[in-house]
Amino acid sequence: MEQQGSVIQQELAGRITLYSMKGCLHCHYAKDRLTSMGLPFFEVNVEKNRVIHQQIIDLTGRLTVPQIYFNNIHVGGNDDFQKLPQDELDKLVELVKNEPVPPDAPPIPEPKVVEAQVQTEEPVSKVDEYTNLIMDFKESGIIGNNWICLKPYKDTFSGKTFVSWLVDTRNLDKSAAIDLGRDLTNRRFLNPLAVKEFEDSNALYRLVEHDSVASLNAKAAAQYNASSVFQYLKVMKDLLTKLFSAHVTSDGKIVDYKSMAASPTFEEYCQHTTQLQHLDISSLSRIKKLAFFINLYNMLVIHGNIKSGPPRNAPQRYKFFNSISYKIGGKVLSLNDIQNGVLRGNRKGPAQVTKPFSNNDPRLKAALEEVEPLIHFALNYGAISCPPIKIYTAEDVDNQLKISAEAFLDCADGCQINVSRKEVGLSQIFKRYKIDFGGTNEKLLKWVFEHLQDSPKKRALKELLDHRKVKIVYLPFDWSTNSKD
Repeated sequence: MEQQGSVIQQELAGRITLYSMKGCLHCHYAKDRLTSMGLPFFEVNVEKNRVIHQQIIDLTGRLTVPQIYFNNIHVGGNDDFQKLPQDELDKLVELVKNEPVPPDAPPIPEPKVVEAQVQTEEPVSKVDEYTNLIMDFKESGIIGNNWICLKPYKDTFSGKTFVSWLVDTRNLDKSAAIDLGRDLTNRRFLNPLAVKEFEDSNALYRLVEHDSVASLNAKAAAQYNASSVFQYLKVMKDLLTKLFSAHVTSDGKIVDYKSMAASPTFEEYCQHTTQLQHLDISSLSRIKKLAFFINLYNMLVIHGNIKSGPPRNAPQRYKFFNSISYKIGGKVLSLNDIQNGVLRGNRKGPAQVTKPFSNNDPRLKAALEEVEPLIHFALNYGAISCPPIKIYTAEDVDNQLKISAEAFLDCADGCQINVSRKEVGLSQIFKRYKIDFGGTNEKLLKWVFEHLQDSPKKRALKELLDHRKVKIVYLPFDWSTNSKD
């Protein structure tokens, strides 16, 4: 049951609302501070109020607790609250002292409504019902190894078995059970192995959380509705801003992985990535897709370095970029899938024999229609010679990419001009992805010239190009980790 905060020392016209869970250390710290300030607060245990929890997730885009409101003003979590500047905190305190709770303040439970829900045992929400159903199914003992043509498929079950289980345990007729199976598949709780949709047949399925042990966000199932793509992008940008400002050097070149791993904001980010499991990205425009996947790629590299350690040699790098992945909309996307499949318009990567996505691969829908060469100056592989880490926004992504390209070409790692030797030294990035810059030396140099900012370096390149005798050499690429240590 919800309870009023401890000793009330101040009278409030408004309300401070703290959404919490039992045993949450961050909630404890936030409550301690409010109590020490003599501020009464209304605490809502979201584990007992799943409907309200979903409403708070929809409002904030955050899965974590605590979430703190002063009237209708969202302060954020404990970390946000503890770091709030004193003048801003004073204004919020004055607000709740003098202003009554406005109509658009976040929801709190009414005792009678709570009692009625307990007595009638109504399901709290459709999403929670699905999650509880999946949890029950995992405990049923039905999921196991199945064989097709002498080949084992781990952690699978047939559509027919699932339908029978639904009929037996959920009191559904077969038709309703099949419809539920299709709905669960469409909502990315189930993944078909061979067929396109759910069938009452021997076709095999996996739970999304079992589909790929490599996916860093699939260790736990998302327990609430994914926020809208718009809301997800907003929250992800806020989280990345906090993480990068605190744990990435101002030039974007060095990452303090140890401090980030211990950060409550990183913990919140990891929880937030579970929403990717069911996030529908099919409606993303080109500019939103660019910003979303560039930011996601760079953070996935960091996430992979924290969880698996940085790759130290070529074989380790091959494994890292092909296995470190997120589950997005029910499909696994590795680092190479994001770079070569999505951002390069489904082009073969270096040392790849085939395109990342086949013609009937549903992930192909996420790919850009055309390759965007500028992405190569935004993606950071976690190495010293990479472009710096930045946050990209959909509103200005094309201009931001242009600026990043100019900055990279201006530095010694990106481009060097030696007029006396008639040589242009370029980053290995241009060698690895030469096809994206025209495919020939002539087109590559023209692209570089067009994207250099007006500088002595650009004028030197023009002098070489005018004489039509230019040799391209590729600069050494330092694969050393960009870790602070």
